[in-house]
Amino acid sequence: MIVMLEPDSPESVVSAVLQVASQYKGVTPRTHVIGGSEYTITEVYLLGSTAQVPVEPFEQIPGVRQVVRVSQKYRVIGRHKGQRTSAGFEYNGVTFDERSVNVFAGLCAVDNPENVDTMMAALARLGIRTTRMGAYKPRTNPYEFQGLGAACLPWVFESAGKHGIKVIAMEVTHPRHIDEIRDALERSGNATGVMLQVGTRNAQNFELLKSIGQQRVFPVLFKRGMGITLEESLNACEYVASEGNPKIIFCLRGVKTHLGDPHRNMVDFAHVPVVRRLTRLPVCVDPSHAIGQAAPPPDGLPDIFHAIGQGLIAGASMVLVDFHPHPEAALCDGPQALRMEQLPALQRYVQLVRSAYETAVQSGDGLQATGA
Repeated sequence: MIVMLEPDSPESVVSAVLQVASQYKGVTPRTHVIGGSEYTITEVYLLGSTAQVPVEPFEQIPGVRQVVRVSQKYRVIGRHKGQRTSAGFEYNGVTFDERSVNVFAGLCAVDNPENVDTMMAALARLGIRTTRMGAYKPRTNPYEFQGLGAACLPWVFESAGKHGIKVIAMEVTHPRHIDEIRDALERSGNATGVMLQVGTRNAQNFELLKSIGQQRVFPVLFKRGMGITLEESLNACEYVASEGNPKIIFCLRGVKTHLGDPHRNMVDFAHVPVVRRLTRLPVCVDPSHAIGQAAPPPDGLPDIFHAIGQGLIAGASMVLVDFHPHPEAALCDGPQALRMEQLPALQRYVQLVRSAYETAVQSGDGLQATGA
């Protein structure tokens, strides 16, 4: 059961809801705050045996907008009846919601300070304040490069601070990595911010998901599992949210199947509107790991650009894409990395496609009514 409050409700309303909830045995209340760009929505989730809990006592509390009984397995991230507001949030001065698009262009694997600084400087020149930097790299082959780990964090964070980069998407593969990132950030004077990334190989690493959800400092980028169903991935993402961290972005990155050839994975970006319908999470697309190559095309736009367009035109609000100053020398996924000179073109392309999506939405009232 979810008790939804009016926007910007005072703490007294939350206290009143919690007081009523305390009357029912076997029910555990958990408060979730959804910070949007215009207002803040507070919801109280009643977990446990709620079938016999009446809705009327909660509906009578001034400031309660609606009480919803939940049937879906993913209770926290799901879009339930009566919930039209999506779950956006702000972190370190950057807004993540359905109204804004953030491009996280950067190195799949951090290799040396020079390449990191070159990437950060290129982003700064274009006014892009977000990037991806892989310090911890789980690999299929145990003999392949597994990332520089905590050793590279000081100079990665220093470079980000120097160039005004506000958020770095960084995969973690073990709970101790969260502490290493937190410690390195503190030593840097909090020069930047980090979004913890759950990689596709850890999509069902439930103990890791619990640890990530239990911390409240960093938002989370959850990648769909490469070989599991969408429902399984959403339920796994629920592990993070159910532990108390609602600042989550769901990322589609392609699924593993032999039908994906000649791409690295089968591009699943047609699921962007599905995820947006089933959940209230902002959706990210990762075209680099879906496509797996940066071969020159006949129309001048790489396959990665076209895949980005598929995601954005469906309503994705974040793009995670690999770049490298010297892709041929990259220590991880060099063939799919775009070159630095392609970064301005990518920014323009994102703006064009996003504009087309917004125009379609603004003129789509008739379509929505027809399909109702």
